[in-house]
Amino acid sequence: MEQKKILVLCTGNSCRSQIAHGYLKHFADERAVVYSAGVETHGVNPKAIATMADDGIDISLHTSNHVLEYQEVDFDYVITVCDHAKETCPYFPTRAEQFHYNFPDPAKAKGNEEEIKQEFARVRNMIKEYCRDFVNKHFSS
Repeated sequence: MEQKKILVLCTGNSCRSQIAHGYLKHFADERAVVYSAGVETHGVNPKAIATMADDGIDISLHTSNHVLEYQEVDFDYVITVCDHAKETCPYFPTRAEQFHYNFPDPAKAKGNEEEIKQEFARVRNMIKEYCRDFVNKHFSS
């Protein structure tokens, strides 16, 4: 079975794209190779790693990558997870189907530690549902 290639794109490749990367890999399993990148690189947010660990998914070895690192990859799907990435993504030729969903940025959450943790979990759960639905729709078992 040929694996589909998915690119998840965000501004800094630190939170939302990393979370989506983790879930797409989890739900698609061997049916896909998942990449994530940013139009900038900010490093993987430790709170994103922690919120994924709370749901049993380890993204601690993920790296923050720039989208241009993957310009030679022929993606099947490109998913932008924030408006900024959708608007500023450099064009590179691909036959990829493009999808977009503007998730809130949990890194911008304000409040005490518990409130910030809750916002990360809320956004994580939104991304989880989106990724589960995406895989169910685009990957037959």
